[in-house]
Amino acid sequence: MARIKICGITTPEQALMAAQAGADAIGLVFYEPSPRNLSIELAQAICDALPPFVTTVGLFVNPEKQWLKDIIAAVPFDLIQFHGDEGEPFCAQFNKPYVKAIRMRSNVDLIAQCQTFYSSRGILLDTFVAGQPGGTGQTFDWSKIPKSLPKPIILAGGLTPENVGSAVAQVKPWAVDVSGGVESAKGVKDRELINAFIRGVHGVSEHV
Repeated sequence: MARIKICGITTPEQALMAAQAGADAIGLVFYEPSPRNLSIELAQAICDALPPFVTTVGLFVNPEKQWLKDIIAAVPFDLIQFHGDEGEPFCAQFNKPYVKAIRMRSNVDLIAQCQTFYSSRGILLDTFVAGQPGGTGQTFDWSKIPKSLPKPIILAGGLTPENVGSAVAQVKPWAVDVSGGVESAKGVKDRELINAFIRGVHGVSEHV
């Protein structure tokens, strides 16, 4: 069954909503240009509100090394998601498991990327839009993903309750990652959309 991450959580109430709906993980955004960017204090409050067995993921885009160390020391998240142009040596130096986001340019070699980021726990595939590190709200051509890759794949990019079933059936990813597709406004998660998204994943996963 595909795992589910609800990214861009902005309040403790949203975190609990996602957990109660059945999300396996939630994402905390530490990227100032994003409307979902969190302060350390709010991120701490979100982590404190969560029940057990929900993975917390900190999302960063080309972070400064010492600043990232400070966030890691202050906020008890479980996993780092690097969403910028970070190299493998940078990602691997923080004593924290991580996943690396790869934006799906036309010439991307995913097998080579999996080999490059050999210390990652998985590779997250997102839509490429120039100037936007993520949160594009657009899908990419899922047929471009090789059928067999040496790393677990997390599928992102424009997923919604309406298309996630097709995505899971076609790609068979380890996990799916959604943010804007379950929001009523930027940074505002919607209970019904989250529930519909999770039903869409589980309905397919039972038959995969």
